[in-house]
Amino acid sequence: MKITIVTPSFNQRSFIEEALWSVKNQGDPSVEHIVMDGASTDGTVEVLRDYSARPGWEHLRWFSQPDKGQSDALNQGFRMAQGDLIGWLNSDDRYRAGCFGAVTAAFGEHASADLIYGDYTLIDAAGRYLQIRREIEFNLFILLYHKVLYIPSTATFFRRSILDGGVLLDDAFQYAMDYEFFMRLAHLGYRFQHIPDLLADFRWHQDSKTMKASHLQAKEQDSVVEAYSPILRALPGGLARRAVLMALRRAAGMRRYSEKALRGYYFQQFRPNLQRL
Repeated sequence: MKITIVTPSFNQRSFIEEALWSVKNQGDPSVEHIVMDGASTDGTVEVLRDYSARPGWEHLRWFSQPDKGQSDALNQGFRMAQGDLIGWLNSDDRYRAGCFGAVTAAFGEHASADLIYGDYTLIDAAGRYLQIRREIEFNLFILLYHKVLYIPSTATFFRRSILDGGVLLDDAFQYAMDYEFFMRLAHLGYRFQHIPDLLADFRWHQDSKTMKASHLQAKEQDSVVEAYSPILRALPGGLARRAVLMALRRAAGMRRYSEKALRGYYFQQFRPNLQRL
């Protein structure tokens, strides 16, 4: 199965090379890597131009032009993708060694799965490992109501049939676009499968959208919950709806934390000698 990786980028000169090498180092001769750059001015374009001109980097295609934001950039890349499996790698994140092999094997084993997600690590701006994040099996109730999105886009791959079915990101969302995308896929009946493999490194740094605009992300997420929750839609707005949402979120959080605790994930969370695989 051919894999296409789509990477949105804007002024990520500090991290883009690691993202590029993490795809290259998978050793997959059929991979396609599409970088959609939003007209960066920090040297990112020069890095992309340099690597794409090197022998052995024919898999890398890049475009640099103004866009309407991250969701629009990703959708442009998704429309160009030729792979059977699609991955979404932000320019400040990176894949771990063996990621593509684990993913293709998982899709072969789980023939009915439309989307597969794995586990990941948190790293800092310098690439130092902070934490291992093991995740739970797919649960629609938790996905809908828990305030933490447990399906990590950086460790998620999906079949091309999703794009062929006309399902793209909603570019009205700029912070919770992954959450809305996964909720819509679940609502449409697409099938999710978790695999217990460390697939990617998610970078936690002060300039990331997650850090800088968490309040905007939460606002967008609330709008998605209200759109997809039959319980909330049946209630009038105001304090009553907010109280019910808080109760549902507590219940979803307890279910997620309990499952992770029962599986012993919290004992595996910190490893001082964790090495990049």
